[in-house]
Amino acid sequence: MIGLAGCGRMGAPMLAALRAAGFDARGFDLRPPSEFGVLEPFMTDDPARFARDLETLITVVRDIPQTDDVLFNIQGFINSPSLTRVIISSTLSPRYVTALRARTPAHIALIDAPMSGARIAAQEARLSFMLGGDTGDLDQAQPLFAAMGAHFHRMGGFGCGMQAKVLNNLLAASSMATTRLVLDWAEDTGLDQKALLALLHTSSGQNWFASGMNDIEFSRDGWTPDNTLAIIVKDIESALDAAPDGADTTLPRQVQKAIRNLTPAS
Repeated sequence: MIGLAGCGRMGAPMLAALRAAGFDARGFDLRPPSEFGVLEPFMTDDPARFARDLETLITVVRDIPQTDDVLFNIQGFINSPSLTRVIISSTLSPRYVTALRARTPAHIALIDAPMSGARIAAQEARLSFMLGGDTGDLDQAQPLFAAMGAHFHRMGGFGCGMQAKVLNNLLAASSMATTRLVLDWAEDTGLDQKALLALLHTSSGQNWFASGMNDIEFSRDGWTPDNTLAIIVKDIESALDAAPDGADTTLPRQVQKAIRNLTPAS
């Protein structure tokens, strides 16, 4: 049985995609199953039920404390007797992820598979996965990734997928902060935002965030402690945690501050 822990804005559509592809997949979340609509029959908030016959665990929880709870502490699914594979799809510090190998029984295969594309890509099963792990383990898990995504980038050994993801997110956050600034300036100077976004899509200023503003659910949000922008701030911190010795972190810190200072946009 495949279990997906953390059925939020990304995890729930990933679970739906696995089931649509014919996999025996079950979701775990602290929220009651009744909150998950059509997924309710395949959801549980009972750790014992979730752990029953659990062979592959995919984690899509928010951060390191929640990952520790799922794997080792409150839920402790790493001790499930039938577990043979753990796939880390949360965006976490690469240093933390790499250290999981020493904390995990040797018979359990570890893969880091963070993804990109926002909720719309999860809903349409076209996520981009950044993969790290043993080649044989990745080969065996590929049908799962194919059910949920459209692009698969093997970055190296365990931990390399996460390193690639936090660097990707740092660049995406930089584009996001600058795009929001440009749109504010456009409004203040009388330019039509829709016309400017259409221009950017076919010009040198093109970036994922600007091109996807109408589809990305958080594109016009302001920062709050528990929303997606807070996760982006957290992801920048994960990149900084794994920065090379002596790296200049001035610009990433400025981007992080700019994201934290965003207010709702019209």
